[in-house]
Amino acid sequence: MAKRIVLADPRGFCAGVDRAILTVRTILGASRGTAGARGDGASAGGLPPVYVRRQIVHNKHVVEDLASQGAVFVEELSQIPDEAAAAGVPVVFSAHGVSPAVKAEAEARGLNVVDATCPLVAKVHREVLRFMRAGYEIVYIGHEGHDEAVGVVGEAPDHVHLIEHEGDVATLAFEPGTKLVLLTQTTLSVDETAGTIAALKGRFPWIEMPPSSDICYATSNRQAAVKLVAERSDCVVIVGSANSSNSVRLVEVAQEGLGARGRAHRVDDAGDLDRSWFEGVEAVGVSSGASVPEEYVDGVVASLRDMGYTGMDSVETTKENMHFVLPAELRRR
Repeated sequence: MAKRIVLADPRGFCAGVDRAILTVRTILGASRGTAGARGDGASAGGLPPVYVRRQIVHNKHVVEDLASQGAVFVEELSQIPDEAAAAGVPVVFSAHGVSPAVKAEAEARGLNVVDATCPLVAKVHREVLRFMRAGYEIVYIGHEGHDEAVGVVGEAPDHVHLIEHEGDVATLAFEPGTKLVLLTQTTLSVDETAGTIAALKGRFPWIEMPPSSDICYATSNRQAAVKLVAERSDCVVIVGSANSSNSVRLVEVAQEGLGARGRAHRVDDAGDLDRSWFEGVEAVGVSSGASVPEEYVDGVVASLRDMGYTGMDSVETTKENMHFVLPAELRRR
């Protein structure tokens, strides 16, 4: 049998990522139109057409591409000059969401905010507020320091208790009768979370589950596809950036599926591939995180073909048709 590639479907962009990137591109397009009408090709007052707080999505190629078109990425709002606020330059909040403190800072400075928070992340923010107002303590499974977790915990820092792993359950202390509910970061591994949830239920049997899973449809779908790909492969390559939670989880899911048969690797693009990974490998599985443009998957596939992987199989687990409209701030314009 010819050496082959086993391609996961679905893979790549989810609806929330697509919406966030399109938000920035829409503002950039509008700015180019305005500049063209003036005939100078530049933003008013020499200011950039748009600021973006943090990476719009966790993919270095996406960020570099938008930056090349004029978007300016900042870590904190304090890096945005007052002249930009006065001129009404749009400031985009990333798909991962922000805390109320960031929103308050933006309002106090009069910034022209366009909120590109993924609607599924925004749902978790609303759940925090709803349960807090109902007198609950909230156990939140997430990754310390991840932008999404920082934003969610920031909704009610005195009532949201972040844990990362099953072992962290022992650090929690709640009296019987305390109203408890569980929420999670949207990009976690379904299997990884299951163990932590089981430990929570064992220690706090009365803890309540959210009305629906917080792990988003795209994360679950991509993990399910990668599990099947790993079963049919001797090695798996996941395209995605190191700070992409869902991409890192895909690597873990793939490695678990491969077991001792092979290794799972993460790459940003084809340039990161190492030929030594594929020695003695007949089938290479390929997938990508939810913030990865398809062109970088195409590049990996092309490189594997050059290495002799001429066969192609596809593993399709579901068809995705989710779509989110642009943020209200842009729709109003």
